[in-house]
Amino acid sequence: MKEEMKKETKLPNKNPEEKKLEEGKKTKKVKEKINKESQDDSIIGDIISKEEIMEITEPKPKKRLTRQEEEREEAIKSWRPKTNLGRKVQSGEIKNIDEILDKGERILEEEIVDILLKPKTDLISIGQAKGKFGGGKRRAWRQTQRIKKEGGVLTFSAMAIVGDENGHIGIGFGKANETLPARDKATRKAKLNVIRIKRACSAFDCSCDELHSIPFEVQGKSGSVRIKLIPAPQGTGLVVASELKKILKMAGIKDVYSRTEGNVQTTFNLVKACVDALSKTNQGVSK
Repeated sequence: MKEEMKKETKLPNKNPEEKKLEEGKKTKKVKEKINKESQDDSIIGDIISKEEIMEITEPKPKKRLTRQEEEREEAIKSWRPKTNLGRKVQSGEIKNIDEILDKGERILEEEIVDILLKPKTDLISIGQAKGKFGGGKRRAWRQTQRIKKEGGVLTFSAMAIVGDENGHIGIGFGKANETLPARDKATRKAKLNVIRIKRACSAFDCSCDELHSIPFEVQGKSGSVRIKLIPAPQGTGLVVASELKKILKMAGIKDVYSRTEGNVQTTFNLVKACVDALSKTNQGVSK
């Protein structure tokens, strides 16, 4: 009896022709909705596949913001400018950071750079972790100790770089008793020290129209370090130290040769010398 009841309760299977008719009705309804919403008839042709309909109708998932991006957006929303330059940026009078840099005005609020540039940030490894046998790995925090009456007091310093990968870059240095405040100080100073860099294709064996290298040879110095940057053809890559690659990538430079002199192991001076050389591309100085 149970088997008979089960057989009776089963729904009859639909014919393949009926299924095709139902699918055709659904596609027609979707087409009508899209045609009503869209103004351009060129977007939708006479025949639309199921995959194309799903791509148009289904909403695209939003990219999840990182913690730093969320903090940046909250800071911009709650920002109350204190300078005339900040008020002009917030009101929309100034929409490009090059307008500020061309006039030589000084940026005193980091939110100006966040709104106009939307930069990427990174830390440079200027410190070194302790190793068992005298050698240690590079790290972003440089740790120093000062002896006082209460004992040894630790201080941490960090160097940050900021850039949009489109010809703008800045560096900053910060100190604090803890690591995260030192990072925040460094990033803030880097945003306030943003400069513009000129890019071009000027290698003798390259004739493309892309801005992938520097326009001419430039030299920079800091302390005992001397660095010379030379234009390179497309596909060469960045023939520089590992920490300098971060700076050149942030600046939007893809191909360059380099030559260094002095105590290159001091990353602090090496980075400053590189930025000094890049700043001369904007000024048109090649000393």
